[in-house]
Amino acid sequence: MKLGARMVKTGLAVAIALYVGNMFDFLSPLLAAIAVIFSLQPSIFRSYQSIIEQVQGNLIGALIAVLTVFTLGNDPFVVAFAIIVSIGITTGMKMNENTVSLAVVAVVALMDSTDLTFLPFATSRIASMFFGIFTAFIINLVFLPPKYETKLFASIDESTRDILQWIRVTTRKLSDEPALKYETTRIQDEIRRLDHTYLLYSEERTYLKGKGFAKGRKLVVFRQLITTTKKSFDVLKAFHRLENKIEHIPEEFQDALVYELDKLVNAHEKLILSLKGRIKQTHKQALRRVETPDIPLIVDRLMNEYEHGYDKDRLIFLPLASQLMEYHYQLEKLKRLLKSYQKNSQNEYIQTGLK
Repeated sequence: MKLGARMVKTGLAVAIALYVGNMFDFLSPLLAAIAVIFSLQPSIFRSYQSIIEQVQGNLIGALIAVLTVFTLGNDPFVVAFAIIVSIGITTGMKMNENTVSLAVVAVVALMDSTDLTFLPFATSRIASMFFGIFTAFIINLVFLPPKYETKLFASIDESTRDILQWIRVTTRKLSDEPALKYETTRIQDEIRRLDHTYLLYSEERTYLKGKGFAKGRKLVVFRQLITTTKKSFDVLKAFHRLENKIEHIPEEFQDALVYELDKLVNAHEKLILSLKGRIKQTHKQALRRVETPDIPLIVDRLMNEYEHGYDKDRLIFLPLASQLMEYHYQLEKLKRLLKSYQKNSQNEYIQTGLK
């Protein structure tokens, strides 16, 4: 089991809520811990957003509970009615699921039967939940703040490396079918997580004007990196589907296809290395002189095979031709973006977390 920063922060925040809650008789440690669990967010920006929303949700739940107790009592069916009203109001205000759940917890906590005077009891419960909400926010702010730039690029780098390795293996007919099928599913899941991590990174706020411009440039580069990675994955899947059919096209054409695709893969790898700062400044010009893959020529030859071939099954290669053209186009676009980024961001490399 891999322990993530959010897991550690959740455990620490709950421990602090329980510890402080036990120090003061006025607070309920259990409610404070529950509020922490519902309040901790994956990013500082989302924590700031959620703390406002959760305070509102908590107040709505508390107000409904207090009004209901004074007017209808706290019979179980009355509690159920108050929960329904609370859910209706909070969902109507477009609050997220955690906030809705916290409002329901507030209703249940305040309408619980007790021998104490209701108002001091309700005040104690509300204060406990507010304490839990603010504890979660402070822990997320000061303890192991998320570094989504590092995480995002590391994920892109790893996914791209895996995809390009499998492209090389598959085009040479060396891939193991069960292993490739498993890896295709795993990489697909990783790519979905890339989009989520990119969203979290884009939500992070910068407070210096210069940093804001730099981050804006990085966001454009990251978006194109993800797009290019997705296109390379589409090419891998296309080759996997057509692996048996490719064997029936002329061997000379097969060799040309592998040769041009190798140049495409090499160009992709060198662009990633350049962005990571792994290529010396004195070799930047050499990077730009990397042999350009002639994908349009390959597509033209493939179309010529369609026109003069007798095997109608060759039409199934049209999607492969389309994927190759799109991958080539996105790679050229990435090359232009990186050239612009490196020109305007001298010695400023993407944070990879690697030494």
